[in-house]
This record gives sequence, C-alpha cells and structure tokens, in this order.
Amino acid sequence: MTINSHVAKSTVVGALGGLLFGFDTAVISGTTAALTAKYHLSPAMLGITVSSALIGTVIAAMMAGIPGQKFGRRDSLRVMALFYVVSAVGCALAWNWPSLIFFRFIGGLGIGGSSVLGPMYIAEIAPPDWRGRLVGFFQVNIVIGILLAYVSNYLIGAMHFGTNDWRWMLGVSAIPALFFLLMLFFIPRSPRWLVMQRRLDEALHVLRLIGVRDAKKELDEIAASVHLERSTEDVPLFSRRYRLPVFVALTVGMFCQLSGINAILYYLNDIFSLAGASRVSGDLQAVAVGAMNLVATLAAMSVIDKFGRKKLLLTGTVGLIFCLAAISVLFLTGTHLGWLVWLLMLYIACFAISQGAVVWVYPGEVFPNRVRAKGQSLGSSSHWITNALISLVFPIMAKSSGAYPFIFFGAMMVLDFFLVLFYYPETSGVSLEEMQYQLGLD
Repeated sequence: MTINSHVAKSTVVGALGGLLFGFDTAVISGTTAALTAKYHLSPAMLGITVSSALIGTVIAAMMAGIPGQKFGRRDSLRVMALFYVVSAVGCALAWNWPSLIFFRFIGGLGIGGSSVLGPMYIAEIAPPDWRGRLVGFFQVNIVIGILLAYVSNYLIGAMHFGTNDWRWMLGVSAIPALFFLLMLFFIPRSPRWLVMQRRLDEALHVLRLIGVRDAKKELDEIAASVHLERSTEDVPLFSRRYRLPVFVALTVGMFCQLSGINAILYYLNDIFSLAGASRVSGDLQAVAVGAMNLVATLAAMSVIDKFGRKKLLLTGTVGLIFCLAAISVLFLTGTHLGWLVWLLMLYIACFAISQGAVVWVYPGEVFPNRVRAKGQSLGSSSHWITNALISLVFPIMAKSSGAYPFIFFGAMMVLDFFLVLFYYPETSGVSLEEMQYQLGLD
C-alpha cells in the first residue's frame, strides 16, 4: 500500500508537535549564559532551570494516555499545541526566575503530551509497510526543530538584542505553535480509536480517506481485535502477559537518554565552552551538529523499514560507544580538543540512525490496542524521567570533570547493546494486529 495525500498531511501535522518538541528542548542551550548572568544562577540552579520543563514533560508523558484514550489522539494534541503557545509567550515575557520556571513547566506539558500522542496517532493511521518511516517522521521533525533552534539562536545572537536576546530565543516558537494548533483542525481522528469508541461508520470513512484498499476488511480486523480484547479479562499493564512490551518500552526510552543525547543538546554551548570556544563559534558549531543530526536522521528514516529497527539500534550503539569513549579521553587528557566538534557530529550521526530513529516507533508497535496509549505513555515517561535526572545533575558532574558524564554514558551504551541484542523483537513490516499475535498478546 502507498500513502496518499491524507496520510501524508496527517503525518506532517501529527509530527509538528515533534518540531516544537525539538525546538523547545534545544533552544535553552543558547540562553544558559544569559540566564546565569541575569538571575545569578549556580550550577545547581542552572540545572533546575533547564530541567524545569522536563518536570512538566514527565507529568504529561505519564498522564497523556488518559485523555488520548478518552477524547482521542487528535483532540488531545490540540491541548498540547495550546500549551506550546502559552509557554513561548510566557517565557518571552517572564518577569522573574520563578515565572520563567513556571512557563517552561507549561512547555514541558506540551512536549510530554505530544511525545506520546503524536507517534501514537501516526502509528494508528499509517500503512504497515510505511509505519516505521512515518512514525519516524516525528523524530525527523524533532531534529528539524533542534536545528532550527540552533540557527535561531545564532541569528538572534547576531542581531545584538543585548541582555534580552534570550527572550526572543525562547518566544519565537509561538509562531509555529499557533500554526500547529490551527492545522490540527484539518486532519481526521485515528480509525483505531474510533473503533474502540464503537464509531464504526466514522472509522470506515477514515480508512477509505487514507487509501486503505479493502477498508471494510481492515475495519473488521480492527474491530475483531478490539472485541477480543474486550471479551478477555482486563489485564493490567504491569502483568506477566505484557512483560516483554513493558521491558522494551521502559528500556528504549531510558537508554535513549542514557546515551547522553539531551544533556549534550541542552548544554552544547557549555560543552564547547569547556573546550575553549567563544559564544559565536559555539553557536556556529551547534548549528553544524544540528545539521548532521538532520542528515543522519533522514538517512535512518529511509532504511528503517527495510533494514529493521533492531539492526539500526545495534549498529548505531557501537558507534556511540566509540564516540563517547573518545570524547572522555579528550577531556581527561586536555589535548586535541579541536576534535571535539567532529566527534560530537559523529556521535549525533550514530544516535540519529539508532536510538533517535526507533525511540518513538517501538512503544507504539509492541503493545496491543487496549493498552497502547498506556504503553506509549510508559515509554515516553521512562524517556523523560531519565532525561530530567540527567539534565539536573549534568552541570554538577561536568564541573568536576568534563570527562565524567561521557564515561558514564559510554558505559550505559555497552549495557544497552546487549539488552537490544538478546531481548528486542524486530517489528518492521508487521501490522499492529499481527504483532500482537507474534508477541503472544492475543
């Protein structure tokens, strides 16, 4: 099955939350020095400033499955878009440090919610042969958002707004957030959610709209799967039956962050500063890293359904181990620091073709319909809780030695390699209903 214009539009709109997610998480890297000076932040307070959004992210990631199940994936995404708008405007107008923390927390709600609902919506509307690439487009948008944040920081910094340039950096995302909110009124609901709500005529209409060849047969298969789930006992998410999906969701989210990716993205300018870079050169090097992230992510999306999720994870993780070990040596010895930007670009490329390519794909594939919303929330929560903890302590660890965080991240990637090798299933090219049978979840 190919994708038609309705699937393409729904995917692009559903993934716009990823663009805002990427922008809002990376844009802080260009403001850390200005915020530290304005609010006299210690390393611990800077960690709180950066991680404040992640507290909201964790809460929303844990709770988003509830409105996603009750009100639908699409309608719940509208609320997330509203959070993005309020956060951007609020951060731009923040009158003191606590108000900045509050509005970053609101933005975190948007990030956490969209990281659950966006991939789930796309997974449920995508053809099986395209699902990896289409759900992976959410990650592509995250990467585009990260690159746009670095470019935006550089351009705003070049405009010499003075001590208030951080307000422009944090506030400019209100424009794409408003566009995201508007476009969510022009895409259909998830057909699988409609079936779960017993709105079969609407579900059939959506299936025909997105170009399913035999829409009635597809509807019957989805309805049979939902009926089977309802006729069986209500098994809690944390039960023996779901042990493998729960393990995959928890670890894929956790180890994505234990690779060090978001700590590096949040504190990229500070890392370059440790290596002796000026603010302007640090901003430019950040753009180079963001560009590499985009190129590698696009390459990963082109092969994720053919090469497979598991092989991509294993291949990229080996590269991550090498890069993290080499960066640790640079900081331990204090020599050859000019290699840092090249190693970070290689690191980003390895991350993009592995952890970054599959982190939003796996949780939406390994759970059956009845618990998919909860399972996606679980994977996203694991991702964001780990992220918040790492972002909070990174400045303190790096102050002692720039090498310590990278040694830790490298050790975690060694552990992750063996977990993926021995326990992860391959999900590429299999329908969501068939995956349920293969994993013994029917």
